Amino acid sequence: MPEPRIGFLIGGVQKAGTTALARYLSAHPGIALPACKEAHVFDAGDFDEAWSSADVDARFASHFAGVTAGQRCGDATPLTVFHPTLVARVARYNPAMRWVLLLRDPVERAISHYFMERARGTEPRTLLGAVLAERARLRAHQHDFAAGSPLRKWSYVARGRYARQLDSVLAHFPRQQLLLLRSQDLAADPQATISRVLGFLGLPGQEPVAALGRVFEGSYRTPGPLSPGRLLLRWRLRGEVAGLKARHAIDLRD
Repeated sequence: MPEPRIGFLIGGVQKAGTTALARYLSAHPGIALPACKEAHVFDAGDFDEAWSSADVDARFASHFAGVTAGQRCGDATPLTVFHPTLVARVARYNPAMRWVLLLRDPVERAISHYFMERARGTEPRTLLGAVLAERARLRAHQHDFAAGSPLRKWSYVARGRYARQLDSVLAHFPRQQLLLLRSQDLAADPQATISRVLGFLGLPGQEPVAALGRVFEGSYRTPGPLSPGRLLLRWRLRGEVAGLKARHAIDLRD
């Protein structure tokens, strides 16, 4: 029986630099990623839990039409790590999957997420209002992966619960199949970070990577330290960074 086509995932998190990481890795001759970056197979609204690995590969096929022999195929859909259902789907598809996860301070991640939705025209509320409304907005959509679902759009706080998400991954995969990276390290020294990823994937290094300019910069005005929305996010996400360090040995503080 052939091995599953997808051997690694840039599985999250959203707004932590996954686009930059995918661009860097796509320059490596031994790596193939979808041209659109995010294939959205495991979180597809019509995903069938009875699908075999071959069925899942068939859904990925159009994204890898030009793959050459020996290239390692991966996907970079950052929603994948967020929900236990998606992690379980990945585990059934390929128990040997290797996960590359970029993590960012959860408050800054949430703010970036909020302004992305504002720019898309999908978020009418203020930052404070959106954070206050999140629980009610998501209550009936905890397993709703439809396009435009509140779970996709308005999960500002929920997506910052990193330790819980990593616990879900580690319930299905051994620790050695998980590489945790900090967003700020990728921005500050992309060469070192890419070298870590290539080593994790068992691939040779490459020529020095070029900077990607504004990929890491938002076009929004960052709310001040005492703004109501930021203060509420800090309260809702209190303990997350310390918990992540205690349980998973990664410190997001500079």
